[in-house]
Amino acid sequence: MSGAAGLGKTTLLTEIRAIAAARGCTVLSARGSEQEHTVPFHVVRQLLQPVLAACTEAERREIFGGWYEIAGPAVGLLAQQAGTAVPDPQGVRDGLDWVLTQLAVTKAPIVMVVDDAHWGDLETLAWLAAFAVRVQELPLLIVLGYRPDELPADAAAFRELIVGRGSHPITLRALNPESVAKLARGALGPEVDDPFCRECWAVTGGNPYETVELVAKVQERGLTPSEESAHLLRDLGASSRGTGLVKRLERLGNPAVRLAWSAAVLGTEISPELAASVAGLPPAEAQDATDRLRVARILTGTRTLEFVHPLIATAVYRAIPSAMRTAMHGQAARRGGRRGLEHHCRRPAPAGDPSEQRPGDRPAAARSRAGESSPRRSGRRSSLPGACAP
Repeated sequence: MSGAAGLGKTTLLTEIRAIAAARGCTVLSARGSEQEHTVPFHVVRQLLQPVLAACTEAERREIFGGWYEIAGPAVGLLAQQAGTAVPDPQGVRDGLDWVLTQLAVTKAPIVMVVDDAHWGDLETLAWLAAFAVRVQELPLLIVLGYRPDELPADAAAFRELIVGRGSHPITLRALNPESVAKLARGALGPEVDDPFCRECWAVTGGNPYETVELVAKVQERGLTPSEESAHLLRDLGASSRGTGLVKRLERLGNPAVRLAWSAAVLGTEISPELAASVAGLPPAEAQDATDRLRVARILTGTRTLEFVHPLIATAVYRAIPSAMRTAMHGQAARRGGRRGLEHHCRRPAPAGDPSEQRPGDRPAAARSRAGESSPRRSGRRSSLPGACAP
């Protein structure tokens, strides 16, 4: 599904994941990251690591079959050995095709959900574009959420995928005035008058995210939702965006600011302990800062943290002073900021891991494409055990 920022893609994809899980599907999910879009196969790792982390080493080797040495580094199973040839990109994609096919056979049906695909790494997008051709042959559904105007220029095959090849694009639109009024009255009560509802729509342009945030702020301020207070809505709406959001964050205090910066650097599926460590906060102070950020609708989650919306993550990340941003990326690398299977498998970090580079840097292994011959495909077949639970 496609649409501009704030139109509800993340909410709908969350609901799809919940419905799929309730119906007994194996759910693989990932989210592109503006901070990590240059990390090769970052999205693939998110999709596969949870299911692979639950397997034994022997089970993982069964799943990968003859592709273990070729595709294993892409998902963090093992490091690229020094002195060995960099696997051919097509070989890695073929290996990933094999792994997903094996999972589809043993864990059917599978629903694979990728949010913010416009921030996906080019390697994952290229693989998705090729693999999606085979989906009709498998008990597997791929659901993507993306902003059409922000797709990377180099992802031509992915662009072709989302406009053809049997895909079913759903374009999200802004809410009309009647829908905004219904939303406002549902949250604030039936007494909300028409002028107030019309101003809500005018301030937000019908953007669902901004409308929900605006209504929440009306509730927090205890405003009477009537024509007399409608003129206050524009200032409230501005506090949800850009500099307004940054100022709102600053009012939460320095510990909350540092924790939010740390979370923005770490990206997705954020460990609270790691975020506190990168922010340089003791546990009690970090917990208080996290609670403040939850109440302010900036962060959500308990075992892992996420920003309430990618728009917030982007605004916070861009507000970090350059020197502090570099320092926090360094702290994340030194303190093990890899949400990777290598932790579960106790293996070295794979080449191209985000902890080994700054945003915007491309690993040399990922840049090197010339002069390597394609690896020979293995004819080994895999008889997968059923013990690898997602």
